[in-house]
Amino acid sequence: MMLPLAVTMGEPAGIGGEITLKAWLGRGAGVPPFYLIDDPDRIAALAHRLGWPVPIRPIIAAEDALAVFAEALPIVPTGIMSRALPGHPDPADAPAILGAIETGVRHVLNGCAAALVTNPIHKDSLYRAGFRYPGHTEYLASLSGIGETPVMMLVCPVLRVVPVTIHLALRQAVLELRASAIVHAGRVTDAALRRDFGVAAPTLAIAGLNPHAGEGGGLGREEIEIIEPAMAELRTAGIEARGPLAADTMFHAEARRSYDAALCMYHDQALIPIKTIDFHGGVNVTLGLPFVRTSPDHGTAFAIAGRGVARAESMIAALRLAADMAARRAVSG
Repeated sequence: MMLPLAVTMGEPAGIGGEITLKAWLGRGAGVPPFYLIDDPDRIAALAHRLGWPVPIRPIIAAEDALAVFAEALPIVPTGIMSRALPGHPDPADAPAILGAIETGVRHVLNGCAAALVTNPIHKDSLYRAGFRYPGHTEYLASLSGIGETPVMMLVCPVLRVVPVTIHLALRQAVLELRASAIVHAGRVTDAALRRDFGVAAPTLAIAGLNPHAGEGGGLGREEIEIIEPAMAELRTAGIEARGPLAADTMFHAEARRSYDAALCMYHDQALIPIKTIDFHGGVNVTLGLPFVRTSPDHGTAFAIAGRGVARAESMIAALRLAADMAARRAVSG
């Protein structure tokens, strides 16, 4: 990888700064070069308070990170001083948080950074500051100028899952499930597996919505009326889609070896298995953007922020996966 990764600051009242510092401290263990977009004084003060030997080096250009990374944590300054205290988000920090995201997107789109790795944000605090996007992903899609809805994938070494509906109440997720959404998620996932994960001929496992995948209509007709037509369309497009499968039997070790990614119908159907298998090391990947974006698969963790106890496995995995995906894109063009 000839370019560094761009890492956004996330919510400064959360654990983003701590896990980024820990990731830099682990740079000798296969952590790819990266730079942080943040307030250098905030990060320097955090490292000092925690007693961690992390030299801070402000940089102007993203490419300067490669020469700095071995000896110091490179930081592109946001130009805005953060006000939040650990565990206590402040809406006044919204311009810095959003500005870091905008800078990171600009860097990857301009070819200055290999990929974007985002620290967790706190949406409620941003909403109180006037943020009008449903979440991080929608904001990234808007900044990217893409016309289609991105797709969320959660990744660990032994499982990839894609929720077709995401942050909806379960009743609403059932009501809003559409064949078109399943087809869109399947197409985007198949393309990403080929381009970004090096899977030459992907197999998608499609979960049923109802217990036992509906029991032929006896436990619900969504499989017959929504999921099966979507699978037929995916197969017509040359995508290997198997199912609908009973969700309670498709995530054990033997079953996982039969597919490359699982398409799930609602949030918890996807996230429960992957968080059970690899709670600390899972990675959130956004598919369908014109650049690689990964993120730790956890939130801001206000309850432990500032104590230095936050685990950095998910951040380190997000950095490594972003570098691997970017390298594959560079080879494939």
